[in-house]
Amino acid sequence: MSRTLVVIASILGALGVAFGAFGAHGLANYFAANPGAESTFETAVRYHLIHAVALMGAAWACDRFPSRWTRYAGWLFVAGIILFSGSLYLLSLLNIRFMGAIAPIGGACLIAGWLCIGIAAWREKQPHP
Repeated sequence: MSRTLVVIASILGALGVAFGAFGAHGLANYFAANPGAESTFETAVRYHLIHAVALMGAAWACDRFPSRWTRYAGWLFVAGIILFSGSLYLLSLLNIRFMGAIAPIGGACLIAGWLCIGIAAWREKQPHP
């Protein structure tokens, strides 16, 4: 499980950097014409990258605190990145308004991922060396 999550985190991390660079350089004219879109896009990139790192942490936690909670955390971070950041990318670039309603679902997944990591650590009786 942890290997799968590390691979996914690596891909999501690389995509987050690429999206950030694309936003900073390739979308400058678009953002000049649509000033509100830039902050939404930047929020998407920020949460995307933070949670790609959190996914790496979940992969580590799968080995350190092996349980269903760490697995849930990993998959919740994946879902959260896709739903939260993905909806904000679409909202900022394509102005698909209903994507604003999807973002909170992704945010809830990210919050739940963090809580699952905490539950896994709390429930662990003997940490593995």
